[in-house]
Amino acid sequence: MKPSYLESIDQAAMCEQALAWSAVNSGTGNLDGLKTVAGMLADAFAALPGEVELRDPAPVTAISADGQEFDKQHGQHLVVRVRPDAERRVVLTGHMDTVFPIDHPFQENSWLDDDVVNGPGTADMKGGIAVMLHALLALEQSEHGRSLGYDVMINSDEETGSLSSAKLIEELANGKYAALTYEPSATPEGTLAHARGGTGNYSLIVKGRSAHAGRNPQDGRNALVAAAALAVGLKDLQTEDCPVNPAKIEGGAANNVVPDNAVLRFNIRPKEPSAGERFEAGLQGLMAAIRQAHEVSVDLHGGVTRPPKPVDRKAQRLFDLVRDCGAELGQHIDWQSTGGVCDGNNIAACGVPVVDTMGVRGGKIHSPDEFMIVPSLSERAALSALVLHRLASGDEL
Repeated sequence: MKPSYLESIDQAAMCEQALAWSAVNSGTGNLDGLKTVAGMLADAFAALPGEVELRDPAPVTAISADGQEFDKQHGQHLVVRVRPDAERRVVLTGHMDTVFPIDHPFQENSWLDDDVVNGPGTADMKGGIAVMLHALLALEQSEHGRSLGYDVMINSDEETGSLSSAKLIEELANGKYAALTYEPSATPEGTLAHARGGTGNYSLIVKGRSAHAGRNPQDGRNALVAAAALAVGLKDLQTEDCPVNPAKIEGGAANNVVPDNAVLRFNIRPKEPSAGERFEAGLQGLMAAIRQAHEVSVDLHGGVTRPPKPVDRKAQRLFDLVRDCGAELGQHIDWQSTGGVCDGNNIAACGVPVVDTMGVRGGKIHSPDEFMIVPSLSERAALSALVLHRLASGDEL
């Protein structure tokens, strides 16, 4: 028999909210759109019995195509604190940004059938935010729910690595008993993401010396050639437990000029922390070799932004609790490891057990075919509410 507090979960209201949030473009770089959505979310989460605030983003720098460091702007992050003095506290996280910039053609919601809606961010993760909110509203009506304290964090930069919210995630995660994050399920059937690899994004800034390509090329130091050599060398550093992807070289000059500037962008996917550490040691050696061989300067910007997320004993017990709660509600819950990353990686690095795909069922995220399975709004809200109630009533991890 379904607990009475779950009867309050209103799927139609959830869908209406998710589609209203989705209708506002909130690409990570669209600061005006993010401000609008943050205001909408602040109004919605004010229904919880806690303090709602918008936190300014931490400073972040990036590297331009000409190798110059610049400040990168981000939107504010939403934080809600409920019962900060409770003995047991958890953290729930999500993100309001999407991968679709303001000039992207994918801007509107459309129904594919009675149960499936296509729209930007519907699955990733405006629907997930609705799941989080309504699970918490249901929890507040449960027998033990009001003994559980929680913080909510919805950031504005998850899709670009959470660089301006990483310290905030760490601040809110530290000391928490458990965490739930509302990325969409790993499959349309509702499979959870289990262990995750990590990720690091880097820029190598190469400075050479310009010269005339015909009159005195010997006086030049070709930054583009050095960057290409770095790209080849990076692939030589690749190992099975640390894939490396040289992604882009920017720079160069006119055909009759030896280029004195280039920027190489690349990504790594360490499967365990030591793999990232070994790669970075090899990277320093590669940079030194290229400096010497090509007589150029090579500087590094970036690093590992999301550590690998293994599943330890406590985390597995949280997965088991989610599975058991799903079974109680007639939902089959399974999981699989993935190479994708999210804020769950950052939370796990704080030593907090986390299940990070508690959002809606859907698919084809990061594409114009993104869809949300609407009945999963109430399904997943009930699942989260029951998990939180079990944690509130004393279930141990």
